[in-house]
Amino acid sequence: MSWLRIHGKTKVRPVTRPFLGYWRSLLVGSAAFMAACATAPTPKPDATHAKAPPAAPPPPAAVAPQPPPPKDLTASEEFAAAIKAFEAGNLNGARHGFEMVLAKAPGSLNARFNLGLIAERQGRVDDARGAYEQVLQRDPSHTSSVLNLAAVYRKQERADAAIVLFEKALKAPGHSHDALLLNGLSATYRQIGKLDESEATARRVLERNKDNPGAYKNLAYVAYAREKYRLAELLAGTARKQAEKDPSLYNLLGMVYLKLDERSRALAQFQKAVSLDDKYSPGYLNLGALALRYRDYAGAERAFTRALELEPDSLEARLSLAWALDGQKGRDPKKGLAAGEAFEKVLATRDNLPEAVCGAGWAFASERSGWERAIAFLDRCKAMQSTTEQDKQLITAKVQGLQNMLKTPPANAAAAVASPEGDAKKDGAEDKQEAATGGAGSMLNQLPQDANAPEPAPENPSEAAPEPAEESAPATPEAGGESPSPSK
Repeated sequence: MSWLRIHGKTKVRPVTRPFLGYWRSLLVGSAAFMAACATAPTPKPDATHAKAPPAAPPPPAAVAPQPPPPKDLTASEEFAAAIKAFEAGNLNGARHGFEMVLAKAPGSLNARFNLGLIAERQGRVDDARGAYEQVLQRDPSHTSSVLNLAAVYRKQERADAAIVLFEKALKAPGHSHDALLLNGLSATYRQIGKLDESEATARRVLERNKDNPGAYKNLAYVAYAREKYRLAELLAGTARKQAEKDPSLYNLLGMVYLKLDERSRALAQFQKAVSLDDKYSPGYLNLGALALRYRDYAGAERAFTRALELEPDSLEARLSLAWALDGQKGRDPKKGLAAGEAFEKVLATRDNLPEAVCGAGWAFASERSGWERAIAFLDRCKAMQSTTEQDKQLITAKVQGLQNMLKTPPANAAAAVASPEGDAKKDGAEDKQEAATGGAGSMLNQLPQDANAPEPAPENPSEAAPEPAEESAPATPEAGGESPSPSK
């Protein structure tokens, strides 16, 4: 209801029903709202939601120290660094270093020479020749460049150009008696068979230096070429007194002893040569040749493989390796296949070399997988003018046998591969070789080292034909002798 005041008196006024209903609804809603508030759970403080105190500001990040800017090396420092790289076997690094030297000091002849030496080591012969020639344009008497360029010319069978090079260098003031140039000229004369000129040039050295080992070595080579082997032994021995570490002198003495049929002494000299320098290729070639004479094909294979590692382009080493492999095919047909492939590599350089063509034919015939190639090579061998009538008959029989075997199942064909020229005879020779070594492997390791000790003599040994080692060119880079300052 509602209370009304009229003239100071209170008078009750009845409220209508709709208004009363509204008031009740309002009261009920308020009570419900209060009840809801009263029954709702009171949230408890949650430690996880407590406000964390403000974090301390992070310390400033440490600034990494900056490396100092690269030092700009002087030409002398670049040169020294390049030498160290060369000595460590880093030829590319050494090459870059010497190029940097030339960028700062274009007049450095030794840096240019060293680039030629590196190019030669890396097989870039044209670049090496160009570098040496550039040095000699500035200094015709630069001895190391003359020696190396002359060696390049000799390998290219341009001995006449090498002689002109030496003669021009010897005419330079103060170089007419240069022992290195004269010895190089003497070796070049000997290579082209001018033995009198070679001897006379070597004696020019001895006029000023009676103990020069290079001159005595050249005279020993001349005596060897003239088949005066005892004189060659004496001269080489004289040179060895002054150059005990020169492997070529021991190699020469080994060749002399082979000619004198003193094989034990020859072996000792070849072994000494490679012990002094394990990269001395002629020593390994001669050890391999000696092994072939004793039918020690496995030992020959090892020696020729090493020689080929040192001189990958050596035709002599590759051909000799092929023969060493071929000698083992009777016991291991796979060696025959390897021999045939080695002969093929020789033919890639010398297309019609008869011994390689015929050798490949007989080698491939040792194993069924190589028979078709064997037939092709044997047919080529038969057509060559150098093939005798007797060999042609053997080839005809062999080819017919291989063709018949190709038509036969492999199990039945394996027993019929014997060579009509006498593989059994080769097996007999191998049996003798095994008996000589007592089954202990390489005969080279069994031969007596004492020159006075008796030695086995195999039947009909193949003649080893080692080549004299020529006067060696400088194998190490030149030091920075001249001023590294740019030329003006």
